[in-house]
Amino acid sequence: MAGLTAAQLRQFEEQGYLIVEDVLDPARDFAPAMAEYAEVLDGIANDLYAEGVIPSTYAELPFKDRLLALRAASGREFGQYFDFSLPQAGVRPDTPIHAGPAVFRVLTHPAILDIVESVIGPEIFSCPVQHTRIKMPLHTLKDGAGALVAKTPWHQDNGVLMPEADVATILTVWMPLNDATIENGCLQVAPRSHGGGLVAHCPRPEGLAIPDQFIDQQQAIPLPMRAGSILLLTQRTMHGSLDNTTDSDVRISFDLRYQPLGQPTGRPAFADAGFVARSAAHPEQELRDPAVWEENWLRVRARLAAENDPAFNRWRADAPVCA
Repeated sequence: MAGLTAAQLRQFEEQGYLIVEDVLDPARDFAPAMAEYAEVLDGIANDLYAEGVIPSTYAELPFKDRLLALRAASGREFGQYFDFSLPQAGVRPDTPIHAGPAVFRVLTHPAILDIVESVIGPEIFSCPVQHTRIKMPLHTLKDGAGALVAKTPWHQDNGVLMPEADVATILTVWMPLNDATIENGCLQVAPRSHGGGLVAHCPRPEGLAIPDQFIDQQQAIPLPMRAGSILLLTQRTMHGSLDNTTDSDVRISFDLRYQPLGQPTGRPAFADAGFVARSAAHPEQELRDPAVWEENWLRVRARLAAENDPAFNRWRADAPVCA
């Protein structure tokens, strides 16, 4: 896969976002990751059944249906079990995290890195501010469900980072593992909103959110996408997601970030889990072993579990703009 064309780069720079169609092959590139997630779900089901929480493991159901059945039978949320990052508070030595080899291969896929290189150059660091997002149907969720499983409020990615990231160039690469539709909660963006700089964000139960007065809802554009396509966003492009209003569809996506080597990540508590994804100058520094990536995340987890919760953002709920 070649990098971006001059026209694509120009559109990205002017609009603050760009969809690149059919970068990956879902059957070849996503199926191994989904197989890993099926194993994770199998472990969840077996543990719940052993605890007597559920009447069945629902092993006969396909992944999405099984996830919904386990959610309904147990009343529990499972988003963190599939995420390749950690929560911002309350990390324990056994907090679930899945940094599997098939997921690592997506993060380091040459076709993705070729496109990233077009934007930020050949010295590429995989920023650890990344997520797997499993958007459940709205009717299945509890009030205040987090952004990993519910609607994501309007925000700028720079806004969910510490001030050190203001001088960095952090590129978001968002991709749906199954088709993202308006009905199942695709992303929406505010074109050209990246040119106005960073705006205030307010802490809310569902995550940091831009106050309504800073968002021109009339300009918002929903972005339905086929699985295998990717969306590029600048770190200051205003975006969010729609609700998943379907009865039984589950939207699964990867939310990845890349930046030039040597720049601050904006989340120093996670910095040790970042890695060199590509380096033309020093290819020997590239991380190629997914087991090392997983070990790095587990070390970060152990450290955070032993510390008080570090700061993850700069905003206060009692700020006048949040009243």
